[in-house]
Amino acid sequence: MPLTELEAKYAKRRDRPYKLADGGGLFLSVQPNGSKLWRMKYRYDGKEKLLSFGAYPTLGIAAAREKRDTAKALLADGKDPGQSRAEMNPEKGETFLVVAERWHANRASALDPAHAQRVWSRLERDVFPVLGSKLMHEITPPDVLAMVRKIEARGALDISRRAKQGVGQIFQFAIACGLASADPTAHLRGALKPRPRVKHMSRVPLAELPTLLGKLRTYDKEGERRSATTRDALMLALLTWVRTKELRFAVKSEFEDLDGREPLWRIPAERMKMVREHLVPLSVQAAEIAKRAIASSPNDFMFPGTTPEKPMSENTMIYALYRLGYHSRQTVHGFRGLASTWANEQLVEFGEPAMWIRKYHEDWVEMQLAHSEENEVRGAYNAAEYIVPRRRMMQDWADFLGGERDAGGPKISGRGNVVDIRSARKRAA
Repeated sequence: MPLTELEAKYAKRRDRPYKLADGGGLFLSVQPNGSKLWRMKYRYDGKEKLLSFGAYPTLGIAAAREKRDTAKALLADGKDPGQSRAEMNPEKGETFLVVAERWHANRASALDPAHAQRVWSRLERDVFPVLGSKLMHEITPPDVLAMVRKIEARGALDISRRAKQGVGQIFQFAIACGLASADPTAHLRGALKPRPRVKHMSRVPLAELPTLLGKLRTYDKEGERRSATTRDALMLALLTWVRTKELRFAVKSEFEDLDGREPLWRIPAERMKMVREHLVPLSVQAAEIAKRAIASSPNDFMFPGTTPEKPMSENTMIYALYRLGYHSRQTVHGFRGLASTWANEQLVEFGEPAMWIRKYHEDWVEMQLAHSEENEVRGAYNAAEYIVPRRRMMQDWADFLGGERDAGGPKISGRGNVVDIRSARKRAA
């Protein structure tokens, strides 16, 4: 009877080595120290010989049987498998690192250079120390999982998934080139630690936005410069959907064409969460705030702090929201959620008979939020992609916020009959 996974896994050590037969000469030798080694007994030229394949569970049952079958095929051709290791291991000499270099060179020209460098740096940091020196045919699912576990141990669950994905892409390349016969990452489904549930930052419902805006616009009623600076910082965060860190460290030189038709904020890669340059098209309202901040700031920072040559404190804006009565109800990061909800709920009536379609493509919204992209190829976007529709979307958002103040209620500009998605569902019903 062939050896089962349960028998191999739970085989207990004894005072002396013993064998668990699998068939065809293959057996698992259980050692007194508890190690389990794959062996194959065969006869060649009238003599009994022994092959060593590796240790269990690093080398699983299926992989050991493949090695046995390869050895038996060599015997059928009149060859001694013990003297034909190169034939048994056609990938010999092709380490994971060597194949990875070929894979990366093959695709690098199609990627943004900065993105290509990030991919390679991740492999150098996390993958090569574990798998780089191994031959392709020697790498097993437990090897890849051990690499993943090291990354997970430091809490970098997104990085662990990208590392696994990179290993899988390299093996797919190797299979296509005849350098490997199987992808060990295909057997890891369900083995990786699940991502923790996303904790959404506090934010008020869109219906309460008029009240929040009204309080925010009067935050500088005492006429103090610091209050006006804080108010402008909060308003620019709301108008641009950027993260707090990206806003606090903004400097004057990052803002372009503020008096022109296409005002832009160019945030450098080193300040972005995904370490890539982010272009933020500015609405007319956002450009006005940027010009005011540039004119009033005594140093290079758009929103300076109380300490000379330092930016605004990381707590300044959130404490301002606390003072406005929004403790535990609205955060600065929560502005991004408000904006995303608004953008994703806008529909346009189109065609005859009438159909409802989204006014803003989800890719525009995700790119404006500078979210990560699970698909590495799709994630290697040009920083200016979708800049025209994103500019139109951001101006609509600014006009919407302006409508709260000027008309006492939401006012959404743009072509078509735009409605809230819930209203559309009621009408459809």
